[in-house]
Amino acid sequence: MTAQPITTPMLSVENIGKSFRGLRAVNAVSFHVPRGDIVALIGPNGAGKTTTFNLIAGALPPNEGRILLDGGDITGLGQARICRAGIGRTFQIVKPFTGLTVEENVMVGALRHDGGQVEKARAGANEILRLLELGDKASHPAQSLTLPDRKRLEVARALATRPKLLLLDEVMAGLRPVECDRMVAILTTLNRETGLTIMLIEHVMRAVMALSDHVVVLHHGEKIAEGTPAEVTRHPKVLECYLSEEHE
Repeated sequence: MTAQPITTPMLSVENIGKSFRGLRAVNAVSFHVPRGDIVALIGPNGAGKTTTFNLIAGALPPNEGRILLDGGDITGLGQARICRAGIGRTFQIVKPFTGLTVEENVMVGALRHDGGQVEKARAGANEILRLLELGDKASHPAQSLTLPDRKRLEVARALATRPKLLLLDEVMAGLRPVECDRMVAILTTLNRETGLTIMLIEHVMRAVMALSDHVVVLHHGEKIAEGTPAEVTRHPKVLECYLSEEHE
């Protein structure tokens, strides 16, 4: 019998915790993100999702636990070093450089990898814009974009840092159903064509169900369930926390 090779997860979060002046925002949370998968982090408002993202991306240091990227310890390294290690992210509040064009916004991230070679960065930026269906708006001022286009520009800017793991923080928020479906299609294509590993925080459950290979559920800073989208939507604790939120 041939032994199966052991595959190191792209991301391993091991018992991380974070407190703010006595408030326990994240408590002993552990999960893995397999290479090439799309994993959703869901939960009611205040569940600790964005704090968990901030710990992974280096915006905050954890009080306890470890975070491993490709098996290497990145715990508390800080945002710049973790970005260089291969984690890119978007933010809930989209803030492009309004004085620059769409193309120039993406070039900012690309230039760091291209040794200051402007034309190489420009070519890379335009390929990313093509993937995000923004190629026809490359020369437009970023401030002129609609909300759906700004959301896709935010993803494009994160992709310009050439991540192997992309963290998406509510990229569907504020979008109409047809716009959500377009974003789902773009992210699915991106994942399949490039093999990019994606982890997303999302409240739009139609997007979570359509995109995710695996779902992790947080509530009051603790993991209460994980599994396939179908499994977590049937989980008693998940049903309880979402139903109780609706009646508050």
